Amino acid sequence: MKNIVITGGTRGIGLATVQIFAAGGYNISFCARNYIMVEKLVEELRESYPNQTFFGFSADITVKEELQLFAKKIIEKFEHIHLLINNAGMFEPGGISTEEEGVFERQIATNVAAAYHLTRAILPVMQNNEGNIINIGSTASFTPYVNGGSYCISKFALLGFSKVLREELKPRGIRVTSVLPGATLTDSWEGTILPQSRFMQATHVARALWDVHHLPATTVVEELVMRPMQGDI
Repeated sequence: MKNIVITGGTRGIGLATVQIFAAGGYNISFCARNYIMVEKLVEELRESYPNQTFFGFSADITVKEELQLFAKKIIEKFEHIHLLINNAGMFEPGGISTEEEGVFERQIATNVAAAYHLTRAILPVMQNNEGNIINIGSTASFTPYVNGGSYCISKFALLGFSKVLREELKPRGIRVTSVLPGATLTDSWEGTILPQSRFMQATHVARALWDVHHLPATTVVEELVMRPMQGDI
């Protein structure tokens, strides 16, 4: 049975991904900030899939030490990890010249540094010639826009991280993928008056992650761009 790790596993794309991989027979370790939501999801998963192992951990991913503790506990439970999905992220709108102090630091810590630190901690047990690391970026990783500010900067940086990691891990046969979704109907869009047809659903992205991971080990999707059928919002 294969083992996966995912950040931000209780909501949005993360939750949809946990659900699809649990249904597919995987052992899953995930983290999220809200302890109650973490415990509730673990209980639900164990009831639905009693023959699999589920580990939930409450962590602030902007704190390196908490991520390292999360990784330490995972390594104690599993000999190898087959898939790491750096999914957790945040969006704060604003311009570079108008953002309040601290926005840049929060965006970098959440959208880039967390993926960097967790990946470094998990790499020693990533399965050679079978492992896969998927970083969830955004169309903002390559298309700058007004009011994107530090969010765009952080997502550009995450794509750069993925590209460097891809080159470094070729000798180990570990695949690295950047999934770059456009507008997806998650909590970030709460209160929108736009119709649902203008968005992708979190489950659509999760299904793409499943497909990316289940390609033969000799093939890697380096970058996957996803958008709503009618294009960007």
